[in-house]
Amino acid sequence: MRFSDRLLLDPAEPLGALFHERPAPAGLAPLRCERFEYTSRGDRVSGRLVLPAERGGPRPLVLVGHGAGGSKEVPYLDAALGPWARGGAAVASIDFPLHGERASAKLSERLLASLAPGADREDSLWLDFALQAVRDLERALDALALHPEVDAGRTAYAGFSLGTILGALFCAGEPRVRAAALAIGGGGVGPAEADPAHHIARFAPRPLLFVNATLDQRISRERAERLHAAAGEPKQVLWFECGHSDLPGRALKAMWQFLRPELRL
Repeated sequence: MRFSDRLLLDPAEPLGALFHERPAPAGLAPLRCERFEYTSRGDRVSGRLVLPAERGGPRPLVLVGHGAGGSKEVPYLDAALGPWARGGAAVASIDFPLHGERASAKLSERLLASLAPGADREDSLWLDFALQAVRDLERALDALALHPEVDAGRTAYAGFSLGTILGALFCAGEPRVRAAALAIGGGGVGPAEADPAHHIARFAPRPLLFVNATLDQRISRERAERLHAAAGEPKQVLWFECGHSDLPGRALKAMWQFLRPELRL
């Protein structure tokens, strides 16, 4: 069962996927970048696809989830997806609801405030947000499968912070994801029905890597270990001596080394 099965979905909703080439930012050159967009429950979702410099393929896909307050184009994602695309993968990210191009002056602030440690939860807002985000990720795979340089049959997921929390919900019910690397996230977030620790066990027996920070100010060790313990086998857990926003390059490299064999690269 998918987390998004809680939604009333229109099976005939058109995907309306579009891809447009865009100049790569200086830090990603000579890789190629494309903007893509598609429809998900009536929303128009924006994404970015980064491809190796040489045209070819189809290439395995890594779908990447950004953190709270971020977007599909934040610098810490570029630090990861640049080397991964140079390694031969197609790497895609989307703006989660209330983030990036989909931000709301009112609701985005409320959502971010509710995620702060010790803050009052807004369960209905969080549940609606999480359901939409998971559906957006599912539809992202549908859209990317249409791209001639993407082999959606070889898909992995990588998440950072909020991208891990939402990614656990998404990956647990998405059979197209072969492996996942989830960084600086944890359990006990949001209402019980959307707690990633209540869903992650269903990802087994696919391989799963957790990456966490010993000095994390946002995700406590107890919350991180709650998510680790809830996951089935096979799983690996790596800890790095850093803060929530300071994952070192060797952590990103470890994520890639874990995912790469599962993508047959």
